[in-house]
Amino acid sequence: MVLVKEELKEALEVLKSTGVRITPQRHAVLEYLVASMSHPTADEIYKALEGKFPNMSVATVYNNLRVFKEVGIVKELTYGDASSRFDYVTGHHYHVICEDCGKIVDFPYQGLDEIEAKAAEQTGFIIKNHRLELYGVCPDCAGKRG
Repeated sequence: MVLVKEELKEALEVLKSTGVRITPQRHAVLEYLVASMSHPTADEIYKALEGKFPNMSVATVYNNLRVFKEVGIVKELTYGDASSRFDYVTGHHYHVICEDCGKIVDFPYQGLDEIEAKAAEQTGFIIKNHRLELYGVCPDCAGKRG
């Protein structure tokens, strides 16, 4: 919980330093993202906060997520036709995704930085980012399969 409070404080400082006004709804959306390890959709964030902010709309959540993306503290994870999921940026990490329930789990791994450098060297591209996703079955779903 202390780590979440520290990360929230840092994220709020980033927002303030870029001139973003901190509204109660914006603070709540950011706090939810920082504390959440589930990579929620905008709808999930809205549903989690609607009791606390009955006048908040899904559009408010999307607008705040857009601001967070522009500032660089949130990444949008898109998966074809499915709803985007949002990930509070905690540094370079990758994702393992359950093919049964859709659960997304972070995992850190430094080995791909070398691949970025090699790709830049061989292609002449200026590599700005990369994304790695591994797919499988989470322990909960594997247990249900027997």
